[in-house]
Amino acid sequence: MPDRGGGPTGPRIRAGRPSRRVRTLLVTLGVLAALGMAFTMFAGFWTDWLWYRSVHYSSVFTTTLWTKIGLFFVFGLLMALAVGFNIWLAHRMRPPLSAMSMEQQSLDRYRMGIAPYKTWLLLAVTALTGLVAGASAAGQWRVWLMWVNGVPFHQKDPQFHRDVSFYAFDLPWYRFLLAFGFATAILSLIAAALTHYLYGGLRVTSPGSRASAAATGHLSVLLGVFVSLKAVAYWLDRYGLAVKSSDFRATGNWTGLRYVDANAYLPAKNILFFIAVICALLFFATLWRRTWQLPVIGFGLMVLSAVLIGGLYPAIVQKFQVQPNEQAKEAPYVQKNLKATREAYGIDHTQVSEYSGRAATQDKTKLRDQVGQTASIRIMDPNVVSPTFQQLQQIRNYYGFPTNLDVDRYPTKDGKEQDTVLGLRELNLNGIPKNNWINDHFRYTHGYGVVAAKGTESDDKGRPVFTEKNLPSKGDLGEYQQQVYYGEKTTTYSIVGGPQKEIDYSDDEGEKTTSYQGKSGVNLDNPLNRAAYAVAFNEPQILYSGAIGDGSRILYNRTPKDRVESVAPWLTIDGDAYPAVVDGRIQWIVDAYTTSNGYPYASRTTLGDTTADSLTATNNSRAVVAQQNQVNYIRNSVKATVDAYTGDVKLYQWDSADPVLKTWMKAFPNTVKPRSDISPELMAHLRYPQDLFKVQRELLTRYHVTNAQTFLSGSEVWQVPDDPSNDSRDSVPPYYLSMKMPDQKQQVFSLTTTFTPNGRDNLSAFMAVDSDPRASDYGKIRILKLPTSTTVDGPKQVQSQFNSEPSIAETISLLSRGHSQVEYGNLLTVPLDGGLLYAEPVYVRGGTLKYPLLRKVLVTYEGRTAFEDTLDQALDKVFGVKGSKPPSGTTEPPASTNPTVRQALQDAQKAYDAGQEALKSGPDWDAYAKAQKDLQDALRKAEDAQSAADKPRTSGD
Repeated sequence: MPDRGGGPTGPRIRAGRPSRRVRTLLVTLGVLAALGMAFTMFAGFWTDWLWYRSVHYSSVFTTTLWTKIGLFFVFGLLMALAVGFNIWLAHRMRPPLSAMSMEQQSLDRYRMGIAPYKTWLLLAVTALTGLVAGASAAGQWRVWLMWVNGVPFHQKDPQFHRDVSFYAFDLPWYRFLLAFGFATAILSLIAAALTHYLYGGLRVTSPGSRASAAATGHLSVLLGVFVSLKAVAYWLDRYGLAVKSSDFRATGNWTGLRYVDANAYLPAKNILFFIAVICALLFFATLWRRTWQLPVIGFGLMVLSAVLIGGLYPAIVQKFQVQPNEQAKEAPYVQKNLKATREAYGIDHTQVSEYSGRAATQDKTKLRDQVGQTASIRIMDPNVVSPTFQQLQQIRNYYGFPTNLDVDRYPTKDGKEQDTVLGLRELNLNGIPKNNWINDHFRYTHGYGVVAAKGTESDDKGRPVFTEKNLPSKGDLGEYQQQVYYGEKTTTYSIVGGPQKEIDYSDDEGEKTTSYQGKSGVNLDNPLNRAAYAVAFNEPQILYSGAIGDGSRILYNRTPKDRVESVAPWLTIDGDAYPAVVDGRIQWIVDAYTTSNGYPYASRTTLGDTTADSLTATNNSRAVVAQQNQVNYIRNSVKATVDAYTGDVKLYQWDSADPVLKTWMKAFPNTVKPRSDISPELMAHLRYPQDLFKVQRELLTRYHVTNAQTFLSGSEVWQVPDDPSNDSRDSVPPYYLSMKMPDQKQQVFSLTTTFTPNGRDNLSAFMAVDSDPRASDYGKIRILKLPTSTTVDGPKQVQSQFNSEPSIAETISLLSRGHSQVEYGNLLTVPLDGGLLYAEPVYVRGGTLKYPLLRKVLVTYEGRTAFEDTLDQALDKVFGVKGSKPPSGTTEPPASTNPTVRQALQDAQKAYDAGQEALKSGPDWDAYAKAQKDLQDALRKAEDAQSAADKPRTSGD
């Protein structure tokens, strides 16, 4: 036909369809976006691999990665195959003809719509379910590794007599498998039912039979599988009772079987198991009977039985058998809980001794002399004096000290040990002259040096007596590598070792520069590495900056806790890493724990709650890092070190008997070094960890008793007192202190705390644990239990007495004038001759002074209180006698209090008195001569004993 005109000739363009150029652009953008996403994912993987390889723990990365990949594919494939097979089977079993009904006519449209895409739809559904299942399974890598590598505890639970490893390693894996089985059965059942319905095998409104024979058999088998899994669940629930948590009115949180569990729930689980097995067989029987009548009746009976036998019957037993005589019924099970809990938390060997709380002797001179032998009373509070360190030893604004300093032991010049407060001068980016990318990441890269002070002394102005100070640091610690590239305040990355020089430190001659010589970090010579880190850190300049060149290395993950947690992700990390100078290097020491939530009968505790105190409330970095917050088994199984210069991480096996650690060592071989590799120099700085101690003391508020009746009565429940030095109402932190308990012969570096009765403020007990691993009793917990018939002041009451004493209150008021602020230090408690000595340093921040100085020391003993300028003056006033004043600082008893010297001086006094008496009576020259000879012998004996003692002798007061 002729062209009618009015329009363009040539090929027609469909309305709304984009042009070829636009399509090409969209495809290109899509490909670029996909490549970008792929490289972003690759960058995360590649940088992780490079980091693990740089710290020589690549086996941890590969083991974890392959375990996750294996679980992902195995369980993802199983889920996909199960769901896909049941969809395919339901489609294959579809009836050849569908009933003529409105319902089927509506479904015909859907069947016709998806017919061209059936294969793709099947693949999409199976892939989606497989991906979800695989991702869920990959998250169970810890459970899998513990199951496949589990070692026995060689301890059995008291109910089922299974090894504890069954509950700790096996049961969690079986529960995961059961949950996976339930999910697979349910998804398969839903997918099969929908397919049968779509293709007419199931009918809702159509006339005739509601289900075809094939659909009936197929769905019955799936229901039978589901009910079979329920039977397995009932069987595992029996063992689950041993680790089940519940609320027990008599004790609060409870783990394990009680009377109603053993005599009602356990028989009910057995009965329900057999009912579920029978019900499952009835479902499977429909393959031949082709009717759901019997299995539906059986399933209904199972549900009814679960309500009556599993719910109503235990409630009746609890109401009519247990409650009328609860203590007698529950006592045997409480006894099992007591034993298991004490074992699981390592408090089963706690030594509880009666302590009078009243001085045994009235000899004030003797008591005064005993103070130096009993404890090195620390008047430098590491939680208060950090600003003083900062003001006096910061040197440059780009250095800083942690909010809470650390307490350690270091030798004096005469070889004796003294309690020392110390901190590292770490990098503080907020104090650098100008913040920019080069300064923040290339020039200012590290801190410098240790600052240390005597814990038991201050100078005449109330300042710390530094034993290591200045920049570079010099003092008693000798020569050591002073650069601090890894520390608690080092939370950003640095690029070192390349063309850009770093600020090392400053002295009178100006700034000194350096270039990092360590092998730590990841090399950035490779363009691929630079691109990966540019993406991973979202910093494009890493890719093209001229400050990066040959030898450049990137340092990150630089806090000690992060490094240890990364190389050992199966460990729970203590909240307080602390530095020590060991063999000429600064080493961060990190305590790490293995934990479990599956110790039968052991009560659970929440780590985040039990390790909280007044310090964690103000310093989040001291909070415990927990893989699982609720645990009922814990061991300090690993001591770790992180080199402050190289970042090298070393893990040492500390608890060689811990089966949980042995399991992880099988899973990650050659990652943990044997305990024998710990050098004597490092051993001298290890200590009992604070977070473990806090967990144990919280448990010991109830589990210090071993009798079930006493435990149930609640008459011996204690509590950890609030910190009396502030108004936070948080628990008082434990304190490190060199001291000796009544049954010890010499002072030992210890970790101490106090207890008060539940709901009251008087003292109920004092607790200490030997914290020096070189001591024979390391880890031994001693509790001094005060009598309930008498009242001994607790920390809060002592603090109130301090504040209410008129003369003290007046002095504090004077110290607080002129915009000054009074700060109370640690209130230390020391058992002394049957009584309890309290000592507390008092600091003052002056109006223009931004740091606290020690101004007063509070001391109380046996109701007598002193508030003096120095500890010695306060002790002299409390005891009414002047103590001998040797140089102070170490934990060894002073020579003046040497028992041999003291006895010899007493003999000399007796001989002198006898001589004077002989002159009065007669005089009796023979008696006088004998007395003079005795006097000379006694003085010679005292002189010999004094000469034999090491000089100079120092003490903690």
